[in-house]
Amino acid sequence: MNTLQQEPITVIISRRVKPEDTEAFEALSAEMTHRASQFKGYLSTAMFRPAGPDDPEYRIIFKFTDQDSLAVWEASDERAEMLEKVEDLLISPSEREKVSGLVTWFSLPSKNPVTPPPRYKMTIVSWLALYPAVTAIFWLFGPWLAELPLLIRTMIVTGVVMVLMSYVLMPFMTKRFAFWLYPHKKR
Repeated sequence: MNTLQQEPITVIISRRVKPEDTEAFEALSAEMTHRASQFKGYLSTAMFRPAGPDDPEYRIIFKFTDQDSLAVWEASDERAEMLEKVEDLLISPSEREKVSGLVTWFSLPSKNPVTPPPRYKMTIVSWLALYPAVTAIFWLFGPWLAELPLLIRTMIVTGVVMVLMSYVLMPFMTKRFAFWLYPHKKR
């Protein structure tokens, strides 16, 4: 198995739902998530609801440990059955894109498919978020952390930083630096 297959993979799905079918769509999406969670390699699902009534787009993000696990889910009868029901509730067919690595930190709401920015830009913006986060953690909790063994201290700090980066800092930084990450001609 090559290293690319061992890398976690994310699927970003955009679905524009008929306004009168949002409740049914959300129920079916919850059921699809439950079914996906029963498959080997499933990591998580996140659903982002429409930003407002004028934009009926939902974004669903599925994460799997590797391409092989995702392929088993995508070929399953359980998924096919759910997709058949979901598609009837949509204004237009679903849009889908697979991404891996840090690219998933650099997605803008209602922008699918995601075309990643250059690596040097992703690196700089990640560093601009990471440095103050790590500094703040050590400034606030340094004395308590210093009393812990190195491996436990590192595990706690990296766990907190990854959650902050994934759910708070990178969504914020991606919006703030969208003008640079995604120049107007590409947006």
